[in-house]
Amino acid sequence: MDLHVQVLGVVEEPRDDSLPGNSQAQVGHTSVKVERAKQAKPFLGGYRHGITGVEYHHATAQTMSNRRHPDQSKLRERDAQTVVSRNKYQQVTADAATQMQKTGCYISNCPDKIIISQKYETADEYHKRILGKIIVLQSYWRRWLAKRYVDGLRRDKLKRDEWEMQEVIRKQKERDDRIKREFERRMNPKTKEDFDILYHALEMWRQDELKHINSSTSGPERKAALCELLEKEAELIASIGRHKNAAHENNREGEMKAFLEKTAAPKRWYAFDGGTTEMDTPYTLRAQQLRDIYNTITLKGLSRDERLDVLLTLKSTVKEHDCTLTRDIVQLADREADLLMRKTPDAALYGLRKRISSLFFQYCKTPLFNPEAARHIKIPQDPMSLCNSFYYCRGCCQYLPSTDFELSTNSKVTGHCRSCCDMDNRARARLDLTLYRGMLASIRKEEEAHGDSSRVAFLIQESDLCYLVEDIWGGQSALSASDDPYELTLGRWDSKEQWSPWNCILLTKDEVVGHNRLDDVHESYGAEFIRKVNHRHVLAKNHFSSMPALEKHLEPKIKALPLPRPKEHVISARVPAT
Repeated sequence: MDLHVQVLGVVEEPRDDSLPGNSQAQVGHTSVKVERAKQAKPFLGGYRHGITGVEYHHATAQTMSNRRHPDQSKLRERDAQTVVSRNKYQQVTADAATQMQKTGCYISNCPDKIIISQKYETADEYHKRILGKIIVLQSYWRRWLAKRYVDGLRRDKLKRDEWEMQEVIRKQKERDDRIKREFERRMNPKTKEDFDILYHALEMWRQDELKHINSSTSGPERKAALCELLEKEAELIASIGRHKNAAHENNREGEMKAFLEKTAAPKRWYAFDGGTTEMDTPYTLRAQQLRDIYNTITLKGLSRDERLDVLLTLKSTVKEHDCTLTRDIVQLADREADLLMRKTPDAALYGLRKRISSLFFQYCKTPLFNPEAARHIKIPQDPMSLCNSFYYCRGCCQYLPSTDFELSTNSKVTGHCRSCCDMDNRARARLDLTLYRGMLASIRKEEEAHGDSSRVAFLIQESDLCYLVEDIWGGQSALSASDDPYELTLGRWDSKEQWSPWNCILLTKDEVVGHNRLDDVHESYGAEFIRKVNHRHVLAKNHFSSMPALEKHLEPKIKALPLPRPKEHVISARVPAT
Protein backbone atom coordinates (compact mmCIF):
# COMPACT_ATOMS: atom_id res chain seq x y z
CA MET A 1 0.00 0.00 0.00
CA ASP A 2 1.38 3.40 -0.96
CA LEU A 3 1.08 5.99 1.80
CA HIS A 4 1.83 9.69 1.67
CA VAL A 5 2.84 11.66 4.77
CA GLN A 6 2.19 15.33 5.15
CA VAL A 7 3.72 17.32 8.08
CA LEU A 8 1.20 19.68 9.54
CA GLY A 9 3.19 21.18 12.37
CA VAL A 10 5.90 20.82 15.00
CA VAL A 11 5.55 21.67 18.70
CA GLU A 12 8.61 21.99 20.90
CA GLU A 13 8.52 21.16 24.60
CA PRO A 14 10.65 22.88 27.24
CA ARG A 15 13.94 21.24 27.98
CA ASP A 16 15.10 20.21 31.41
CA ASP A 17 18.83 21.12 31.66
CA SER A 18 19.11 19.36 34.98
CA LEU A 19 18.80 15.95 33.35
CA PRO A 20 22.10 14.44 32.38
CA GLY A 21 22.77 14.09 28.63
CA ASN A 22 19.91 16.41 27.59
CA SER A 23 21.80 19.61 27.29
CA GLN A 24 21.62 19.58 23.45
CA ALA A 25 18.52 17.34 22.89
CA GLN A 26 15.22 18.74 21.58
CA VAL A 27 12.07 16.67 22.01
CA GLY A 28 8.96 17.46 19.96
CA HIS A 29 5.67 15.94 18.74
CA THR A 30 4.76 15.87 15.08
CA SER A 31 1.21 15.41 13.87
CA VAL A 32 1.16 13.16 10.76
CA LYS A 33 -1.79 12.72 8.41
CA VAL A 34 -1.79 9.51 6.34
CA GLU A 35 -3.64 9.64 3.04
CA ARG A 36 -4.28 6.79 0.56
CA ALA A 37 -2.66 7.39 -2.79
CA LYS A 38 -5.21 7.92 -5.57
CA GLN A 39 -2.80 7.28 -8.41
CA ALA A 40 -0.56 4.34 -9.25
CA LYS A 41 3.10 4.64 -8.31
CA PRO A 42 5.19 4.95 -11.48
CA PHE A 43 7.66 2.21 -12.34
CA LEU A 44 11.15 3.73 -12.40
CA GLY A 45 13.07 0.57 -13.25
CA GLY A 46 15.29 -1.53 -11.02
CA TYR A 47 17.70 -4.43 -11.09
CA ARG A 48 17.84 -8.18 -10.43
CA HIS A 49 20.24 -9.90 -8.04
CA GLY A 50 22.62 -12.06 -10.07
CA ILE A 51 22.79 -14.91 -7.54
CA THR A 52 19.44 -15.00 -5.75
CA GLY A 53 17.33 -13.68 -8.63
CA VAL A 54 15.45 -11.21 -6.37
CA GLU A 55 14.15 -8.12 -8.20
CA TYR A 56 14.61 -4.64 -6.63
CA HIS A 57 12.62 -1.63 -7.93
CA HIS A 58 13.64 1.97 -7.66
CA ALA A 59 11.61 3.94 -5.13
CA THR A 60 9.74 7.18 -5.73
CA ALA A 61 8.59 9.95 -3.46
CA GLN A 62 5.38 9.20 -1.65
CA THR A 63 4.58 12.79 -0.61
CA MET A 64 1.93 14.25 -2.86
CA SER A 65 2.86 17.54 -4.28
CA ASN A 66 0.59 20.50 -3.70
CA ARG A 67 -1.45 21.36 -6.74
CA ARG A 68 -0.64 24.74 -8.17
CA HIS A 69 -3.68 26.75 -9.07
CA PRO A 70 -3.05 28.95 -12.12
CA ASP A 71 -3.61 32.63 -11.93
CA GLN A 72 -7.10 33.31 -13.27
CA SER A 73 -6.11 36.82 -14.35
CA LYS A 74 -3.63 35.54 -16.95
CA LEU A 75 -5.91 33.03 -18.65
CA ARG A 76 -7.36 35.57 -21.10
CA GLU A 77 -4.18 37.33 -22.10
CA ARG A 78 -2.62 37.32 -25.58
CA ASP A 79 0.41 35.39 -24.35
CA ALA A 80 -1.81 32.59 -23.05
CA GLN A 81 -3.90 32.42 -26.27
CA THR A 82 -1.08 32.78 -28.82
CA VAL A 83 0.81 29.68 -29.97
CA VAL A 84 4.50 30.17 -30.23
CA SER A 85 5.91 28.32 -33.27
CA ARG A 86 9.48 27.88 -34.32
CA ASN A 87 10.82 26.77 -37.67
CA LYS A 88 14.02 24.76 -37.90
CA TYR A 89 15.69 23.34 -40.99
CA GLN A 90 17.42 19.97 -40.94
CA GLN A 91 19.63 18.48 -43.59
CA VAL A 92 21.23 15.03 -43.76
CA THR A 93 24.93 14.89 -43.21
CA ALA A 94 25.62 12.93 -46.43
CA ASP A 95 24.40 13.53 -49.98
CA ALA A 96 21.79 11.13 -51.40
CA ALA A 97 20.61 10.42 -54.92
CA THR A 98 17.85 8.45 -56.68
CA GLN A 99 18.11 6.32 -59.80
CA MET A 100 15.45 6.29 -62.48
CA GLN A 101 14.97 3.78 -65.27
CA LYS A 102 16.36 4.81 -68.62
CA THR A 103 17.91 3.42 -71.71
CA GLY A 104 20.66 1.08 -70.63
CA CYS A 105 19.42 0.90 -67.00
CA TYR A 106 16.62 -1.48 -66.00
CA ILE A 107 14.99 -1.31 -62.58
CA SER A 108 12.51 -4.02 -61.61
CA ASN A 109 9.05 -2.96 -60.47
CA CYS A 110 8.07 -6.29 -58.89
CA PRO A 111 8.20 -5.08 -55.28
CA ASP A 112 6.16 -2.02 -56.14
CA LYS A 113 2.59 -1.78 -54.91
CA ILE A 114 -0.18 -0.23 -56.89
CA ILE A 115 -2.84 1.32 -54.66
CA ILE A 116 -6.15 2.11 -56.24
CA SER A 117 -8.70 4.11 -54.39
CA GLN A 118 -11.96 2.26 -53.69
CA LYS A 119 -15.52 3.28 -53.16
CA TYR A 120 -16.14 5.31 -50.06
CA GLU A 121 -17.54 3.23 -47.18
CA THR A 122 -19.73 4.72 -44.51
CA ALA A 123 -19.68 3.69 -40.86
CA ASP A 124 -22.96 1.78 -41.16
CA GLU A 125 -21.68 -0.12 -44.17
CA TYR A 126 -18.45 -0.90 -42.34
CA HIS A 127 -20.26 -2.24 -39.27
CA LYS A 128 -22.61 -4.25 -41.48
CA ARG A 129 -19.68 -5.80 -43.29
CA ILE A 130 -17.98 -6.67 -39.99
CA LEU A 131 -21.25 -8.16 -38.66
CA GLY A 132 -21.55 -10.39 -41.72
CA LYS A 133 -18.05 -11.70 -41.24
CA ILE A 134 -18.80 -12.31 -37.54
CA ILE A 135 -21.90 -14.31 -38.53
CA VAL A 136 -19.81 -16.39 -40.93
CA LEU A 137 -17.27 -17.10 -38.19
CA GLN A 138 -20.05 -18.01 -35.77
CA SER A 139 -21.63 -20.36 -38.29
CA TYR A 140 -18.33 -22.18 -38.81
CA TRP A 141 -17.78 -22.32 -35.03
CA ARG A 142 -21.27 -23.70 -34.40
CA ARG A 143 -20.82 -26.16 -37.24
CA TRP A 144 -17.61 -27.39 -35.60
CA LEU A 145 -19.37 -27.75 -32.23
CA ALA A 146 -22.29 -29.62 -33.80
CA LYS A 147 -19.91 -31.88 -35.71
CA ARG A 148 -18.00 -32.66 -32.53
CA TYR A 149 -21.27 -33.38 -30.69
CA VAL A 150 -22.48 -35.67 -33.48
CA ASP A 151 -19.12 -37.44 -33.55
CA GLY A 152 -19.43 -38.02 -29.82
CA LEU A 153 -22.94 -39.41 -30.28
CA ARG A 154 -21.68 -41.64 -33.07
CA ARG A 155 -18.86 -42.96 -30.89
CA ASP A 156 -21.30 -43.60 -28.03
CA LYS A 157 -23.66 -45.39 -30.42
CA LEU A 158 -20.82 -47.56 -31.74
CA LYS A 159 -19.79 -48.39 -28.18
CA ARG A 160 -23.39 -49.18 -27.28
CA ASP A 161 -23.81 -51.40 -30.35
CA GLU A 162 -20.54 -53.16 -29.59
CA TRP A 163 -21.57 -53.67 -25.95
CA GLU A 164 -24.98 -55.01 -26.98
CA MET A 165 -23.31 -57.37 -29.44
CA GLN A 166 -20.93 -58.58 -26.75
CA GLU A 167 -23.86 -59.05 -24.35
CA VAL A 168 -25.73 -61.09 -26.96
CA ILE A 169 -22.62 -63.19 -27.58
CA ARG A 170 -22.05 -63.60 -23.84
CA LYS A 171 -25.64 -64.64 -23.18
CA GLN A 172 -25.57 -67.03 -26.12
CA LYS A 173 -22.31 -68.51 -24.87
CA GLU A 174 -23.71 -68.88 -21.34
CA ARG A 175 -26.84 -70.53 -22.78
CA ASP A 176 -24.76 -72.92 -24.88
CA ASP A 177 -22.51 -73.74 -21.93
CA ARG A 178 -25.54 -74.33 -19.72
CA ILE A 179 -27.16 -76.62 -22.30
CA LYS A 180 -23.90 -78.47 -22.78
CA ARG A 181 -23.42 -78.79 -19.03
CA GLU A 182 -26.97 -80.06 -18.54
CA PHE A 183 -26.53 -82.55 -21.36
CA GLU A 184 -23.32 -83.79 -19.74
CA ARG A 185 -25.07 -84.04 -16.37
CA ARG A 186 -27.89 -86.06 -17.92
CA MET A 187 -25.55 -88.39 -19.78
CA ASN A 188 -23.12 -88.88 -16.87
CA PRO A 189 -24.98 -88.12 -13.62
CA LYS A 190 -22.80 -88.02 -10.52
CA THR A 191 -24.55 -85.99 -7.82
CA LYS A 192 -28.01 -85.91 -6.29
CA GLU A 193 -28.89 -82.80 -8.28
CA ASP A 194 -28.00 -84.60 -11.52
CA PHE A 195 -30.40 -87.43 -10.72
CA ASP A 196 -33.10 -84.92 -9.75
CA ILE A 197 -32.78 -83.49 -13.25
CA LEU A 198 -33.18 -86.96 -14.75
CA TYR A 199 -36.27 -87.76 -12.70
CA HIS A 200 -37.77 -84.35 -13.52
CA ALA A 201 -37.16 -84.90 -17.23
CA LEU A 202 -38.72 -88.36 -16.90
CA GLU A 203 -41.82 -86.85 -15.29
CA MET A 204 -42.13 -84.23 -18.04
CA TRP A 205 -41.87 -86.95 -20.67
CA ARG A 206 -44.47 -89.08 -18.87
CA GLN A 207 -46.93 -86.18 -18.65
CA ASP A 208 -46.54 -85.37 -22.35
CA GLU A 209 -47.06 -89.01 -23.32
CA LEU A 210 -50.05 -89.29 -20.99
CA LYS A 211 -51.61 -86.18 -22.46
CA HIS A 212 -51.06 -87.50 -25.99
CA ILE A 213 -52.62 -90.89 -25.08
CA ASN A 214 -55.67 -89.29 -23.46
CA SER A 215 -56.27 -87.03 -26.43
CA SER A 216 -55.73 -89.58 -29.22
CA THR A 217 -56.99 -92.93 -27.87
CA SER A 218 -59.86 -94.32 -25.85
CA GLY A 219 -61.17 -97.61 -24.59
CA PRO A 220 -58.96 -100.73 -24.87
CA GLU A 221 -56.41 -98.88 -27.01
CA ARG A 222 -55.92 -96.35 -24.23
CA LYS A 223 -55.38 -99.11 -21.66
CA ALA A 224 -52.80 -100.82 -23.91
CA ALA A 225 -51.01 -97.51 -24.46
CA LEU A 226 -50.95 -96.83 -20.73
CA CYS A 227 -49.49 -100.28 -20.06
CA GLU A 228 -46.81 -99.70 -22.68
CA LEU A 229 -46.07 -96.28 -21.15
CA LEU A 230 -45.73 -97.90 -17.73
CA GLU A 231 -43.25 -100.46 -19.07
CA LYS A 232 -41.14 -97.76 -20.72
CA GLU A 233 -41.17 -95.72 -17.50
CA ALA A 234 -40.05 -98.76 -15.49
CA GLU A 235 -37.19 -99.38 -17.95
CA LEU A 236 -36.06 -95.77 -17.70
CA ILE A 237 -36.23 -95.86 -13.90
CA ALA A 238 -34.12 -99.03 -13.89
CA SER A 239 -31.58 -97.40 -16.21
CA ILE A 240 -31.39 -94.37 -13.92
CA GLY A 241 -30.91 -96.73 -10.97
CA ARG A 242 -27.94 -98.42 -12.66
CA HIS A 243 -26.35 -95.04 -13.30
CA LYS A 244 -27.02 -94.14 -9.68
CA ASN A 245 -25.27 -97.24 -8.38
CA ALA A 246 -22.23 -96.60 -10.59
CA ALA A 247 -22.07 -92.99 -9.49
CA HIS A 248 -22.40 -94.06 -5.85
CA GLU A 249 -19.37 -96.34 -6.20
CA ASN A 250 -17.30 -93.60 -7.79
CA ASN A 251 -18.37 -91.04 -5.23
CA ARG A 252 -17.70 -93.46 -2.39
CA GLU A 253 -14.12 -93.99 -3.57
CA GLY A 254 -13.62 -90.24 -3.77
CA GLU A 255 -15.10 -89.72 -0.30
CA MET A 256 -12.73 -92.32 1.15
CA LYS A 257 -9.67 -90.62 -0.30
CA ALA A 258 -10.92 -87.20 0.79
CA PHE A 259 -11.41 -88.48 4.35
CA LEU A 260 -7.86 -89.86 4.45
CA GLU A 261 -6.50 -86.58 3.08
CA LYS A 262 -8.27 -84.63 5.83
CA THR A 263 -6.88 -86.83 8.57
CA ALA A 264 -3.35 -86.64 7.12
CA ALA A 265 -3.38 -82.84 6.72
CA PRO A 266 -0.90 -81.03 9.01
CA LYS A 267 -1.96 -78.43 11.55
CA ARG A 268 -2.02 -74.92 10.09
CA TRP A 269 -1.83 -71.47 11.71
CA TYR A 270 -2.19 -68.15 9.93
CA ALA A 271 0.43 -65.57 10.93
CA PHE A 272 -0.12 -61.82 11.18
CA ASP A 273 1.80 -61.22 7.94
CA GLY A 274 -0.48 -63.50 5.92
CA GLY A 275 1.82 -66.54 5.93
CA THR A 276 0.94 -69.99 7.19
CA THR A 277 2.71 -72.24 9.63
CA GLU A 278 2.31 -76.01 9.32
CA MET A 279 3.18 -78.63 11.91
CA ASP A 280 2.93 -82.43 11.84
CA THR A 281 1.88 -84.18 15.04
CA PRO A 282 2.32 -87.87 15.86
CA TYR A 283 -1.37 -88.36 15.03
CA THR A 284 -1.05 -86.74 11.58
CA LEU A 285 2.11 -88.73 10.84
CA ARG A 286 0.21 -91.92 11.70
CA ALA A 287 -2.64 -90.81 9.42
CA GLN A 288 -0.19 -90.10 6.59
CA GLN A 289 1.27 -93.59 6.94
CA LEU A 290 -2.18 -95.21 6.76
CA ARG A 291 -3.13 -93.01 3.79
CA ASP A 292 -0.05 -94.06 1.83
CA ILE A 293 -0.75 -97.74 2.55
CA TYR A 294 -4.39 -97.41 1.42
CA ASN A 295 -3.39 -95.64 -1.80
CA THR A 296 -0.85 -98.38 -2.46
CA ILE A 297 -3.19 -101.33 -1.93
CA THR A 298 -5.81 -99.71 -4.22
CA LEU A 299 -3.23 -99.03 -6.92
CA LYS A 300 -3.63 -101.04 -10.11
CA GLY A 301 -0.96 -102.33 -12.47
CA LEU A 302 1.54 -103.55 -9.87
CA SER A 303 3.70 -106.58 -10.53
CA ARG A 304 3.54 -109.72 -8.38
CA ASP A 305 6.63 -108.86 -6.35
CA GLU A 306 5.44 -105.30 -5.73
CA ARG A 307 2.03 -106.57 -4.64
CA LEU A 308 3.64 -109.01 -2.21
CA ASP A 309 5.69 -106.18 -0.69
CA VAL A 310 2.51 -104.13 -0.26
CA LEU A 311 0.74 -107.02 1.49
CA LEU A 312 3.74 -107.54 3.76
CA THR A 313 3.70 -103.87 4.76
CA LEU A 314 -0.05 -104.07 5.36
CA LYS A 315 0.31 -107.09 7.64
CA SER A 316 3.11 -105.52 9.66
CA THR A 317 1.02 -102.38 10.14
CA VAL A 318 -2.22 -104.00 11.30
CA LYS A 319 -0.48 -106.58 13.52
CA GLU A 320 0.28 -103.80 16.00
CA HIS A 321 -3.28 -104.29 17.32
CA ASP A 322 -4.90 -107.65 17.94
CA CYS A 323 -8.65 -107.66 17.30
CA THR A 324 -11.19 -109.28 15.00
CA LEU A 325 -10.76 -106.61 12.33
CA THR A 326 -6.99 -106.91 12.17
CA ARG A 327 -7.14 -110.71 12.15
CA ASP A 328 -9.56 -110.61 9.19
CA ILE A 329 -7.22 -108.28 7.31
CA VAL A 330 -4.20 -110.50 7.96
CA GLN A 331 -6.14 -113.61 6.91
CA LEU A 332 -7.27 -111.99 3.63
CA ALA A 333 -3.74 -110.71 2.93
CA ASP A 334 -2.31 -114.23 3.42
CA ARG A 335 -4.97 -115.63 1.11
CA GLU A 336 -4.12 -113.12 -1.65
CA ALA A 337 -0.38 -113.80 -1.22
CA ASP A 338 -1.04 -117.54 -1.61
CA LEU A 339 -3.08 -116.94 -4.76
CA LEU A 340 -0.38 -114.69 -6.18
CA MET A 341 2.22 -117.39 -5.66
CA ARG A 342 -0.04 -119.69 -7.69
CA LYS A 343 -0.11 -117.10 -10.51
CA THR A 344 -3.82 -116.35 -10.25
CA PRO A 345 -4.91 -113.66 -12.77
CA ASP A 346 -5.79 -110.19 -11.46
CA ALA A 347 -9.38 -110.42 -12.68
CA ALA A 348 -10.02 -113.33 -10.29
CA LEU A 349 -8.56 -111.33 -7.38
CA TYR A 350 -10.77 -108.26 -7.83
CA GLY A 351 -13.32 -109.24 -5.16
CA LEU A 352 -10.64 -110.24 -2.65
CA ARG A 353 -8.74 -107.00 -3.09
CA LYS A 354 -11.97 -105.05 -2.74
CA ARG A 355 -12.63 -106.73 0.60
CA ILE A 356 -9.08 -105.96 1.78
CA SER A 357 -9.34 -102.27 0.86
CA SER A 358 -12.79 -101.96 2.52
CA LEU A 359 -11.59 -103.58 5.76
CA PHE A 360 -8.44 -101.49 5.82
CA PHE A 361 -10.47 -98.29 5.31
CA GLN A 362 -12.59 -99.34 8.27
CA TYR A 363 -9.32 -99.81 10.16
CA CYS A 364 -8.29 -96.25 9.19
CA LYS A 365 -11.61 -94.83 10.41
CA THR A 366 -11.32 -96.39 13.84
CA PRO A 367 -10.02 -93.79 16.36
CA LEU A 368 -8.22 -96.53 18.32
CA PHE A 369 -5.93 -97.23 15.35
CA ASN A 370 -6.02 -93.73 13.82
CA PRO A 371 -6.52 -91.10 16.58
CA GLU A 372 -6.79 -88.26 14.07
CA ALA A 373 -9.96 -89.81 12.60
CA ALA A 374 -11.88 -88.96 15.78
CA ARG A 375 -12.01 -85.31 14.67
CA HIS A 376 -13.64 -86.11 11.31
CA ILE A 377 -16.08 -88.97 11.89
CA LYS A 378 -19.78 -88.09 12.24
CA ILE A 379 -20.48 -90.35 15.21
CA PRO A 380 -19.09 -88.77 18.42
CA GLN A 381 -17.15 -90.85 20.88
CA ASP A 382 -19.30 -89.87 23.86
CA PRO A 383 -22.64 -91.76 23.73
CA MET A 384 -24.29 -89.27 26.09
CA SER A 385 -23.97 -86.53 23.49
CA LEU A 386 -26.38 -88.45 21.22
CA CYS A 387 -29.36 -88.10 23.52
CA ASN A 388 -30.62 -84.75 22.24
CA SER A 389 -29.35 -84.84 18.66
CA PHE A 390 -31.08 -87.98 17.33
CA TYR A 391 -34.66 -88.07 16.09
CA TYR A 392 -37.02 -90.75 14.87
CA CYS A 393 -37.92 -90.88 11.17
CA ARG A 394 -41.50 -92.00 10.49
CA GLY A 395 -40.61 -93.08 6.96
CA CYS A 396 -37.71 -95.47 7.41
CA CYS A 397 -38.40 -96.07 11.14
CA GLN A 398 -34.83 -95.27 12.16
CA TYR A 399 -33.17 -92.96 14.64
CA LEU A 400 -30.97 -90.53 12.72
CA PRO A 401 -28.93 -87.43 13.64
CA SER A 402 -30.53 -84.02 13.25
CA THR A 403 -28.36 -83.24 10.22
CA ASP A 404 -30.21 -85.93 8.23
CA PHE A 405 -33.53 -84.06 8.55
CA GLU A 406 -34.46 -81.20 6.23
CA LEU A 407 -36.68 -78.66 7.98
CA SER A 408 -38.65 -76.00 6.13
CA THR A 409 -39.73 -72.63 7.52
CA ASN A 410 -43.21 -73.90 8.47
CA SER A 411 -42.07 -77.20 10.03
CA LYS A 412 -43.09 -77.87 13.62
CA VAL A 413 -41.96 -81.53 13.85
CA THR A 414 -38.97 -83.36 12.42
CA GLY A 415 -41.05 -85.47 9.99
CA HIS A 416 -39.18 -87.57 7.43
CA CYS A 417 -35.44 -87.65 6.86
CA ARG A 418 -33.70 -86.43 3.71
CA SER A 419 -33.49 -89.91 2.22
CA CYS A 420 -37.22 -90.53 2.65
CA CYS A 421 -38.08 -87.07 1.27
CA ASP A 422 -35.91 -87.69 -1.81
CA MET A 423 -37.48 -91.12 -2.34
CA ASP A 424 -40.99 -89.67 -2.03
CA ASN A 425 -40.13 -86.84 -4.44
CA ARG A 426 -38.75 -89.25 -7.06
CA ALA A 427 -41.79 -91.50 -6.71
CA ARG A 428 -44.47 -88.79 -6.82
CA ALA A 429 -43.81 -85.18 -7.79
CA ARG A 430 -40.25 -85.54 -9.15
CA LEU A 431 -39.51 -81.86 -8.63
CA ASP A 432 -36.15 -80.38 -9.57
CA LEU A 433 -35.17 -77.55 -7.22
CA THR A 434 -31.70 -77.06 -8.68
CA LEU A 435 -32.76 -73.86 -10.44
CA TYR A 436 -34.27 -72.38 -7.27
CA ARG A 437 -31.23 -73.44 -5.27
CA GLY A 438 -29.03 -71.30 -7.53
CA MET A 439 -31.54 -68.42 -7.44
CA LEU A 440 -31.62 -68.53 -3.64
CA ALA A 441 -27.82 -68.50 -3.51
CA SER A 442 -27.71 -65.38 -5.73
CA ILE A 443 -30.34 -63.64 -3.57
CA ARG A 444 -28.37 -64.37 -0.40
CA LYS A 445 -25.20 -63.10 -2.03
CA GLU A 446 -26.92 -59.82 -2.95
CA GLU A 447 -28.27 -59.43 0.57
CA GLU A 448 -24.80 -59.95 2.00
CA ALA A 449 -23.50 -57.22 -0.31
CA HIS A 450 -26.08 -54.73 1.08
CA GLY A 451 -24.72 -55.20 4.60
CA ASP A 452 -27.94 -54.18 6.38
CA SER A 453 -28.34 -57.36 8.50
CA SER A 454 -30.96 -58.92 6.24
CA ARG A 455 -32.22 -62.21 7.74
CA VAL A 456 -35.35 -63.35 5.94
CA ALA A 457 -33.43 -64.43 2.82
CA PHE A 458 -31.45 -66.86 4.96
CA LEU A 459 -34.55 -68.42 6.56
CA ILE A 460 -36.53 -69.52 3.51
CA GLN A 461 -35.71 -72.75 1.66
CA GLU A 462 -35.76 -73.81 -1.98
CA SER A 463 -39.34 -75.08 -1.75
CA ASP A 464 -40.49 -71.73 -0.34
CA LEU A 465 -38.77 -69.89 -3.17
CA CYS A 466 -40.39 -72.25 -5.69
CA TYR A 467 -43.83 -71.41 -4.31
CA LEU A 468 -43.00 -67.69 -4.34
CA VAL A 469 -41.88 -67.74 -7.99
CA GLU A 470 -44.41 -70.15 -9.49
CA ASP A 471 -47.58 -69.51 -7.46
CA ILE A 472 -47.26 -65.88 -6.35
CA TRP A 473 -45.55 -64.30 -9.40
CA GLY A 474 -46.66 -66.80 -12.02
CA GLY A 475 -43.13 -67.71 -13.11
CA GLN A 476 -42.67 -64.62 -15.31
CA SER A 477 -41.21 -61.14 -15.08
CA ALA A 478 -43.56 -58.48 -13.73
CA LEU A 479 -42.39 -55.97 -16.38
CA SER A 480 -41.58 -57.86 -19.59
CA ALA A 481 -43.43 -61.15 -18.92
CA SER A 482 -40.21 -63.05 -19.71
CA ASP A 483 -40.50 -66.68 -18.59
CA ASP A 484 -36.89 -67.80 -19.02
CA PRO A 485 -36.17 -69.29 -15.59
CA TYR A 486 -32.42 -68.84 -15.96
CA GLU A 487 -32.79 -65.06 -16.48
CA LEU A 488 -35.26 -64.40 -13.65
CA THR A 489 -34.38 -63.33 -10.15
CA LEU A 490 -36.18 -61.89 -7.14
CA GLY A 491 -34.91 -58.40 -6.29
CA ARG A 492 -35.96 -55.89 -3.68
CA TRP A 493 -39.13 -53.93 -4.41
CA ASP A 494 -38.03 -51.11 -2.09
CA SER A 495 -34.24 -51.03 -2.08
CA LYS A 496 -34.18 -49.27 1.29
CA GLU A 497 -35.95 -52.15 3.04
CA GLN A 498 -34.69 -55.67 3.69
CA TRP A 499 -35.52 -58.43 1.26
CA SER A 500 -38.55 -60.51 2.17
CA PRO A 501 -41.37 -62.34 0.34
CA TRP A 502 -43.51 -59.20 0.83
CA ASN A 503 -40.76 -56.84 -0.36
CA CYS A 504 -39.60 -58.44 -3.59
CA ILE A 505 -40.39 -58.40 -7.31
CA LEU A 506 -39.70 -61.01 -9.99
CA LEU A 507 -37.67 -59.44 -12.82
CA THR A 508 -34.95 -60.40 -15.24
CA LYS A 509 -31.36 -59.78 -14.24
CA ASP A 510 -31.06 -56.75 -16.55
CA GLU A 511 -34.34 -55.29 -15.27
CA VAL A 512 -33.23 -55.66 -11.65
CA VAL A 513 -30.16 -53.51 -12.35
CA GLY A 514 -32.36 -50.68 -13.65
CA HIS A 515 -34.93 -51.17 -10.88
CA ASN A 516 -32.30 -50.78 -8.15
CA ARG A 517 -31.35 -47.35 -9.53
CA LEU A 518 -34.80 -45.90 -8.85
CA ASP A 519 -35.05 -43.53 -5.91
CA ASP A 520 -38.80 -43.91 -5.36
CA VAL A 521 -40.69 -46.80 -6.96
CA HIS A 522 -44.07 -45.16 -6.25
CA GLU A 523 -43.16 -42.21 -8.48
CA SER A 524 -41.51 -44.29 -11.20
CA TYR A 525 -44.28 -46.87 -11.81
CA GLY A 526 -47.95 -46.46 -12.56
CA ALA A 527 -50.73 -46.84 -10.03
CA GLU A 528 -52.11 -50.00 -11.67
CA PHE A 529 -48.72 -51.71 -11.67
CA ILE A 530 -48.12 -50.78 -8.03
CA ARG A 531 -51.56 -52.17 -7.11
CA LYS A 532 -50.74 -55.53 -8.72
CA VAL A 533 -47.39 -55.70 -6.94
CA ASN A 534 -48.98 -54.87 -3.59
CA HIS A 535 -51.59 -57.59 -4.19
CA ARG A 536 -48.85 -60.18 -4.69
CA HIS A 537 -47.13 -58.91 -1.55
CA VAL A 538 -50.35 -59.48 0.38
CA LEU A 539 -50.59 -63.04 -0.98
CA ALA A 540 -46.99 -63.74 0.03
CA LYS A 541 -47.58 -62.28 3.46
CA ASN A 542 -50.71 -64.38 3.90
CA HIS A 543 -48.77 -67.55 3.05
CA PHE A 544 -45.60 -66.87 5.04
CA SER A 545 -47.26 -65.31 8.08
CA SER A 546 -48.11 -68.81 9.39
CA MET A 547 -44.40 -69.59 9.68
CA PRO A 548 -43.08 -68.83 13.17
CA ALA A 549 -39.60 -68.06 11.88
CA LEU A 550 -40.91 -65.24 9.61
CA GLU A 551 -43.82 -63.85 11.66
CA LYS A 552 -41.62 -61.60 13.76
CA HIS A 553 -40.10 -60.04 10.63
CA LEU A 554 -43.46 -58.80 9.32
CA GLU A 555 -43.62 -55.02 9.08
CA PRO A 556 -46.53 -53.09 10.63
CA LYS A 557 -47.54 -51.62 7.27
CA ILE A 558 -47.70 -55.09 5.76
CA LYS A 559 -49.76 -56.39 8.64
CA ALA A 560 -52.26 -53.59 8.08
CA LEU A 561 -53.00 -54.65 4.48
CA PRO A 562 -56.26 -56.54 3.87
CA LEU A 563 -55.70 -60.26 3.47
CA PRO A 564 -57.68 -62.71 1.33
CA ARG A 565 -59.99 -65.07 3.15
CA PRO A 566 -58.48 -68.45 4.13
CA LYS A 567 -60.78 -70.39 1.78
CA GLU A 568 -60.00 -68.16 -1.19
CA HIS A 569 -58.04 -69.82 -4.00
CA VAL A 570 -55.52 -67.72 -5.91
CA ILE A 571 -55.26 -68.46 -9.62
CA SER A 572 -52.09 -67.26 -11.39
CA ALA A 573 -51.71 -67.51 -15.17
CA ARG A 574 -48.69 -66.92 -17.33
CA VAL A 575 -48.86 -64.19 -19.95
CA PRO A 576 -46.97 -65.01 -23.16
CA ALA A 577 -43.98 -62.78 -23.77
CA THR A 578 -44.46 -60.18 -26.49
